[in-house]
Amino acid sequence: MAAEEYVLGMVGLGVMGRNLVLNMADHGFAVAGHDKDPDKVKALKEEGREKSVRGVETVQEFISILTPPKTVMMLVPAGAPVDSVIKDVLPYLSKQDILIDAGNSFFKDTDLRAEKLAEKKIAYLGIGVSGGEHGARFGPSIMPGGPKEAYEHVRAMLEAASAHVDNVPCVTWLGPGSAGHYVKMVHNGIEYGMMQLIAETYDILSQGVGYSCEQLGRLYTQWNEGPLSSYLVEITGHIFQKIDEKTHKHLVEVILDEAHQKGTGTWSSESALDLHTAVPIIDTAVQMRSLSGAKDLRRAESGMLTGPSPQFGGNAESLVQDLQDALLAGFIVSYAQGFRLLRKASEAMQYGLDFEKIATIWRGGCIIRSELLNRIRQAYQRKPDLVHLLEDPDLAKQVIDLQAGLRNVVQTAAELGIPAPGMMSIVAYYD
Repeated sequence: MAAEEYVLGMVGLGVMGRNLVLNMADHGFAVAGHDKDPDKVKALKEEGREKSVRGVETVQEFISILTPPKTVMMLVPAGAPVDSVIKDVLPYLSKQDILIDAGNSFFKDTDLRAEKLAEKKIAYLGIGVSGGEHGARFGPSIMPGGPKEAYEHVRAMLEAASAHVDNVPCVTWLGPGSAGHYVKMVHNGIEYGMMQLIAETYDILSQGVGYSCEQLGRLYTQWNEGPLSSYLVEITGHIFQKIDEKTHKHLVEVILDEAHQKGTGTWSSESALDLHTAVPIIDTAVQMRSLSGAKDLRRAESGMLTGPSPQFGGNAESLVQDLQDALLAGFIVSYAQGFRLLRKASEAMQYGLDFEKIATIWRGGCIIRSELLNRIRQAYQRKPDLVHLLEDPDLAKQVIDLQAGLRNVVQTAAELGIPAPGMMSIVAYYD
C-alpha cells in the first residue's frame, strides 16, 4: 500500500486504540498504528491482516507514511503518557498538522497543550470516547472539542466509526478548546452516580430482601425492558448470571468489594465546586468509592459498631416496585445534575455547548446510553435554553410521581441499616 494512503496514525495500540483502528479500517479508512510495545504492534498486524492497516515500530516511519496534513491520534493513559507521546511525535510534525488526544485527559491539561501546540500552528483536538472495548470496535460515542476546521478534516472518519441511532452518528463537534474532554468528564461523573444508585438497589435487594443472584438477574433484565432501559441496567442483569471460573460461584459473591477510580469522577466534583454548582450524586459516588477502598478500616470498625438487622420484614413486592421507581427518579436527577454542570461550565469557559446535541450523541455507544436520553433530547428541543432538566414539565412530572417510592426506599434503608447515600442525596437535592 502506498504511503500517502494512510489518513490517520494511531499511537497507543492497547485494547481501545487497536479496536478503534480496526473500526476505522472497516469503514474504508487506511490507518497506521504505532506503540512502544512491539507485541502490541504485532497484534495489530495480525488482527488487521486483511484490512487497510499498517503497524509501524518507529515513530519516524510512522509519521512519514501519513497523508498531509498528517493526523495523529493518541489513545494512551492521561497525564505524563500524553506529554511523552507529544514529545516523541512533535519533531516530525509540521504546520497545519493535527494531533488528537482521544484519552480521558483532564480538561485543563488539554487547554494547556492546545495553547502550546497552537504556537507551532499544529491543531490539537481533545476527544472523549465512550463505549469501552466493544464500542471502540463497533461504534462508540465520540465527543470532540478543539478547532472546528481540524474537526471537519476528520469528521467523515469519526462519523463512520461512531455508533449510530436512527441513522444519526453519535458524534458532533461540541466546542472550542477542551469542550470535548469536559463533556466526557461529566459523562463519566453521571456514570459514577448511576452506578452508585444501581449498587444501592442491589444491596437492599440482596441484604434486605434476600434475593438470590438468579432472582437479581431476572429482575434487572425485566427492569431493562421498561423505563429503566439502559446499558448499565442491562449489564447489571448480565453480571448476576456470570459464574466465576475458579470457584464456580456467582462472580458478585466472590469479587472483592473495593471500587477503584481513574480520576474523571473526582475531576467532575472538583470542577463543580469551582463553579459553585451542586452535583451531590457525583460527589457521593466518588466518596463511596474511596470508602469502599478502605477495606481494612471497614473490617476493623464493623467489629465494633452495631446497627439494626438488615432483614426486611415487609411486603417484598411493594419494596421492589419502590426500588424501581427510586432508581428511575435517581437516573433522571443524575442526568439533571450533570447537564446543569455542563451548562455552568459552558458559560464559564465559553464552550457554547448544545445540550440537545450532547443528549443525541449519548444515545448510542456510550456507557450512560439509555431510553431517558431520548426524552432529555426532546426537552432541549422544546426549550434549548432550559436552565435545569427538572424545569421540563415532562421530566418534572415523572419525578414528582416517582418520589413516593424514592422516599420509601430511603426510609427502609435507614431502618435496616443498609447504606443508601446516593438515594438519600437524590431526595435531599430534590427537596
